[in-house]
Amino acid sequence: MTTEPRHIAFLGIGLMGAPMTRNLLATGFRMSLWNRTASKCEPFRGQARICAEPAEAVAGADVVITMLENGPVVDQVLVGQGVIEALEPGAVLIDMSSAPPSLARAHGARVTESGAGYLDAPVSGGTLGAEQGRLSIMAGGDAGTLAGVADVLRPLGKVTHIGPVGAGQLAKLANQAIVGITIGAVSEALLLAARGGADPAAVREALMGGFAGSRILELHGQRMIDRDFAPGAPARIQLKDMRMILDEARAEGLTLPLAQQVHNQYLSLLADGHSDVDHSGLLLALEHLNGARLGGHTTES
Repeated sequence: MTTEPRHIAFLGIGLMGAPMTRNLLATGFRMSLWNRTASKCEPFRGQARICAEPAEAVAGADVVITMLENGPVVDQVLVGQGVIEALEPGAVLIDMSSAPPSLARAHGARVTESGAGYLDAPVSGGTLGAEQGRLSIMAGGDAGTLAGVADVLRPLGKVTHIGPVGAGQLAKLANQAIVGITIGAVSEALLLAARGGADPAAVREALMGGFAGSRILELHGQRMIDRDFAPGAPARIQLKDMRMILDEARAEGLTLPLAQQVHNQYLSLLADGHSDVDHSGLLLALEHLNGARLGGHTTES
């Protein structure tokens, strides 16, 4: 007897959600889609059911995945727009957005009370990782619940069980602290080298073979040299993440001076009108501060 494919509701068809949806459809899942900007669902018409409301997409779904911009939007969709109420008994809601750990815990409690399962499973890897199905998925929640949706997450990337509900979001904050701070370090290093007369492309190449080598230096260092700041991960999202890092640190009685400084740099970047450049565009804020350009030219004040 043939078993009917699982029905997945995917809420949030944006830069990350669209390629993730393509990978799930390619695996053969039945899907219902919803997005605040409905036109973003149109490329999938004929392959998936397009819904006008999130609760409509969730009705009858075995698994619900949310990939939304921030915590307030997640809360509005899950609570304000009735998604949790619309969950089928025994369904599993996987929030793959980046949101505060405290919000994940609150949503987890609500979902469990409704008779469904909940995982917070934010991701790292950007749009390229989403397209290639190579995201790093950091999951918080019950291990049995996670094992039950392994087939759904497998086409999206590699899953690591971090701990209880909220732990996935804590891992994502740790990831974003390293990403943001390292982008700042790469920006400063390349600008310093270029200002002194070195070829920044050659410097990057040399550093890739040593202790300073990193994925950030490899990919975002090249972006800086090419001045390619088309958004894979917009700067406004990185600023949101840096705020969450600092909020969580304060809640735990910690002071994180590097995270605070990078937060302030991203704040300056957005104040200069660059909210939608890639987060590697932090270089632009550094150039503005110094009146210098990575290519060696002095910028206008």
